[in-house]
Amino acid sequence: MLEKNQPAPYFRSLQQDNKLVSLDDYASLKNVVLYFYPKDDTPGCTIEANDFTAMAADFALLDTVVIGVSKDSCESHRAFIKKYDLNVELLADESGEICEKYGVWQEVEKEGVKKWKIVRSTFIIDKKGVIVEAMYNVAHEGHAQAILDIIKNKDTSADE
Repeated sequence: MLEKNQPAPYFRSLQQDNKLVSLDDYASLKNVVLYFYPKDDTPGCTIEANDFTAMAADFALLDTVVIGVSKDSCESHRAFIKKYDLNVELLADESGEICEKYGVWQEVEKEGVKKWKIVRSTFIIDKKGVIVEAMYNVAHEGHAQAILDIIKNKDTSADE
């Protein structure tokens, strides 16, 4: 699993509109909140995406972009964004390569049944490409506000 103060693994993937997005796109320009979620249009994932959307302007004021990642397709992401009028970029990691690099594709056990899934996790990456926070197994309720508070308190916007 990833930890604070280490370089963020490079990522590059298509977002909802089939445009390539990479970590390099934000180097020296923006902090990145990279959040991983299990599936489009499910209750917890919808709450989380709506919360990040509601705070998009607050993140922007802190030179921060919010990018969600799941294994859903670009088409699924477009439908999810349209249905809830979301204002976050969503990457389609259909191969699971980004999930693997960030250690969020994990085997979990529930009621004696083991299966592989994306464990809801969030990474705050500063403008230098360094992980400021690495959080695994997060709850969706209040998570966007908690991330915003961390960024405000760390004042990553001053990191030039």
